[in-house]
Amino acid sequence: MHKQQSEKMNKFIAPSLLAADFGNLQRDIEMINKSEADWFHIDVMDGVFVPNISFGMPVIKAIKKHAKKTMDVHLMIVDPDRFIEDFKNVGADILTVHYEACPHLHRTVQAIKALGMKAGVSLNPHTPIAVLEDIITDLDLVLLMSVNPGFGGQSFIENTYKKVEQLKALIEFSSSNALIEVDGGVTDENIEKLSNAGVDAFVAGNFIFKSKNPLKTISNLKKLAIG
Repeated sequence: MHKQQSEKMNKFIAPSLLAADFGNLQRDIEMINKSEADWFHIDVMDGVFVPNISFGMPVIKAIKKHAKKTMDVHLMIVDPDRFIEDFKNVGADILTVHYEACPHLHRTVQAIKALGMKAGVSLNPHTPIAVLEDIITDLDLVLLMSVNPGFGGQSFIENTYKKVEQLKALIEFSSSNALIEVDGGVTDENIEKLSNAGVDAFVAGNFIFKSKNPLKTISNLKKLAIG
């Protein structure tokens, strides 16, 4: 079976390090290593594309030193093409760029793949699925923002379910292998519904890191996602 087709049967939990305790980052990374989570989700923000600034290259390099799982790096930055090789060098396994930030999206995706990373494209809540029609077969992953990007802790946008179903239909119609990832406001109350709608990977930040027992919270999310 094609590797990504077998992946389609899995459900991936991707804790967002944006919600980790930056003063105890190594401790939180080791917690994720021990947990049932599958990926480390790392948000990179430049203060231009989104109104916030987050991890730079040295921090990602430090995370990579301790992380034993897939590094799922989400670029919320303008002109990401300038940094594709840098993100490869600091350890990104999946590199996701925003549709809204890439005027030459096909070229950007090919550049990511040429360096041996998986290529993802993210859509903001107001961006329709139809914009991906011409590129869906080139993608390994589509990340749907279920909150407006930039800050953690926002509540989930209900229209996301409809977008997931539309994206699933496009993927199946195009015979694409792209996984569907959702980022923002994912909790134990909506993860089953998202999974049933067709989501493969779930980014959760505050819901995991602010819980009393993050390991148990991750385990519970994984169970609910698998169904």
